[in-house]
Amino acid sequence: MEQLEGIARQPEIMDGRACIRGTRVTVGMIVGQMAAGRSVDDILAY
Repeated sequence: MEQLEGIARQPEIMDGRACIRGTRVTVGMIVGQMAAGRSVDDILAY
């Protein structure tokens, strides 16, 4: 499987869920926002 440099999984951060490296923003949070109809610009502004 390909590794993405901007995404990290560490057991001690957010229970090991995939996060944007250096943050506590999970990939699931971003996907959920996109599924709710938010644009990339809206998500980045948040």
